[in-house]
Amino acid sequence: MPSPARKGKIRLKMASNFFNPKIYTVESVTNGHPDKVCDQVSDAILDACLSQDPKSRVAIETVGAHGTIFIGGEVTTKADFNPVAIAKKVYKRVGYKDKVKVITNIVRQSPDISQGVDTGGAGDQGIMYGYATDETPEFLPKGVVFVHALVRGLKKLREEGVVDWLLPDGKSQITMVDGRVETVLVSTQHKEEVGHDEIFKFLKDNLIKPVIGKHLGSRILVNPTGKFVLGGFTADTGLTGRKIMVDTYGGLIPHGGGCFSGKDPTKVDRSGAYMCRFAAKNIVAKGLAKKCLVSVSYAIGKAEPLMIEAITEKGGDLSGYIRNHYDFRPLAIIERLNLRRPIYFETASFGHFGRSGFPWEEIE
Repeated sequence: MPSPARKGKIRLKMASNFFNPKIYTVESVTNGHPDKVCDQVSDAILDACLSQDPKSRVAIETVGAHGTIFIGGEVTTKADFNPVAIAKKVYKRVGYKDKVKVITNIVRQSPDISQGVDTGGAGDQGIMYGYATDETPEFLPKGVVFVHALVRGLKKLREEGVVDWLLPDGKSQITMVDGRVETVLVSTQHKEEVGHDEIFKFLKDNLIKPVIGKHLGSRILVNPTGKFVLGGFTADTGLTGRKIMVDTYGGLIPHGGGCFSGKDPTKVDRSGAYMCRFAAKNIVAKGLAKKCLVSVSYAIGKAEPLMIEAITEKGGDLSGYIRNHYDFRPLAIIERLNLRRPIYFETASFGHFGRSGFPWEEIE
């Protein structure tokens, strides 16, 4: 077993690796990206269940490809919901106008899982992480804030009809070097008749410069292939939970691997990660650290976490503080953050963190 001094050196090395990157790249995607359409369908079904039955058990996965949406999973609920109608409504709301066929295969949750969850245990095993930094008002790294702002801006320009050629699918990517935006990349689906030069100039003047401002470097890339007419499920396949880094911290800190969308809060992949963010953000907001990484792990069916750890940018150990101030048992998380509500559809685009209105973002 490592000595306390050795543990301190390990934490310090982790802190320097995770908290102080000199160069990094992060990405985000629009709500019309195929993977995000699937996330939104899964979370819309979750919300439909929770709005009628707050104790619904939901684990929904969605796949979209070439005119077809397939919805599978496990649901135990008293709610009366129509997954086909929900999926079509989401697809239209996102901005797609073509017809889509919806196939479903939804069954009840396994009783082997239920028997552990019924007693307050975790709905699965796994590791979750939460992070916060004082670098921005959003308590997120600057690049993550910028990259989400770009895709939100794309959505706003399209929905407000500023131009008529913007279409729903799209992505953004930012490379940061020593705190400055070195490269901005924006890819957006567009109508056939508009040329690349017009797209580049419009997005540079109406999206990139207003969002990045004084931090903008010299390199701007827009639709690097020169054309992005085919998008959505026409061009690509989507899948729930395939954008876990977009949903969290851009790959700048570890990720346990479990996605959020389509899962009710008894699934600690979701609620545990939200609690980690809540704890990390409040630690930074209280001035106990400039940056904080919180991690937790669970065994399926067991309420008490197997591990809780919190480290600061200097390698400081706040694990004891976390255990004394935050209860990471699944039902305690659900109660403290009031998670049995239909609040999840809005989380399914533009990241789950750094946005007001969600309980895990509140500062106590």
